[in-house]
Order: sequence, then structure tokens, then C-alpha cells
Amino acid sequence: MAREAVVERATKETSIVVRVVLDGSGVTDVVTGVPFFDHMLDALGRHALLDLSVSAKGDLEVDAHHTVEDVGICVGQAIATALGDKAGIRRFGSASVPMDEALVLAAVDVSGRGSLTYDVDVPIELIGSFDTTLAKEFFVALASNAGLTLHLHEVAGDNAHHIIEAAFKAAARALREAIELDARVVGVPSTKGSL
Repeated sequence: MAREAVVERATKETSIVVRVVLDGSGVTDVVTGVPFFDHMLDALGRHALLDLSVSAKGDLEVDAHHTVEDVGICVGQAIATALGDKAGIRRFGSASVPMDEALVLAAVDVSGRGSLTYDVDVPIELIGSFDTTLAKEFFVALASNAGLTLHLHEVAGDNAHHIIEAAFKAAARALREAIELDARVVGVPSTKGSL
């Protein structure tokens, strides 16, 4: 059975369609109107080996906040839907990713209880039209809506672009490991019997 989902969201602020294939090869097609965010979503798909399609139109004349947050909601919901009952998954994943002087560690538990611990000290600035404070907003929305316990910890870094890119890639690699099917796992990997 294919582990994939499509999520659509339309509000007064955004109109978004997300398609995700969990067992993909990292093929992405992302258009949000925020070029640096597109670059980060491309990295997320490629390094998690998700086939990820995102089409988003938002009130960018205000700023990118609604677009970034709502895309996080939709990607999270799509991942949760595609995971189904989570039978056979590894459940846990972790990664450390360097990007030049930056190093970020990520750990994921597909727990069903969405929460984010974000210890990433990013300089507050604009990268193109992307406000660096929005990286955290994306990860909050992603973790909450996918039902992930997600930890992101910056070990080193000075350059905002490098830090955020390392965070996206680390999250992607940890997610890839956590959602992979493992032939040795029978049923749902939880003593409770459900996640």
C-alpha cells in the first residue's frame, strides 16, 4: 500500500496544496513565493527521500509568516496521513549535519504527540525575503501536525543561512530514518500498541 497523501488548505491568508510520498526518491516541486523557503523545502524532501510537491499562494505583501506556517501545517498533516497507523516503522531517528561552520543535531520520535524543542540560535535577519525567525515557526507547525517529537540543537554556527540549512537537513535525515519501514518491526513500535 502506497504511503502518500495530498492535503489542501485554503484560508483568507493562504491557499496551499501539498503532496507527499514517504517512500520516494527525494523528487521535489516546490513553489511558495519565498525563494529561500523553497530551497529549504527542497532540502527537506531530498534528504528525507520524500517526494514532495508544494504549491502555496499566500499574503506575501504582509510578510511570509502565514505562508511558512501554513505550509508547515500541510506538510505535517500529509506526513501524518501517509504514515497511517505507523505499523512497521523504525519510529526513532537522529542525525547530525554540518554546513561549513554550522552544526545542527536532530532527533525525531514519531510519537503521535507533536512537540518541538528548538535550541537553534539563529541571527535575526532576512535571507532574501525569508525572516530567519520563521524557521522555528515551520518546525513547530510540522512537528505539531505530523505528531512528531522533534529536537533540534545547534552545536555551532554563525551564518544564518548555514544554520537554518543544517537544521532542515538534519531534521530531514532524522525523519527519513524514523519513518522508514523495518522488516523486523511487527505492528506498531510501541508498548501501548498504538502511536
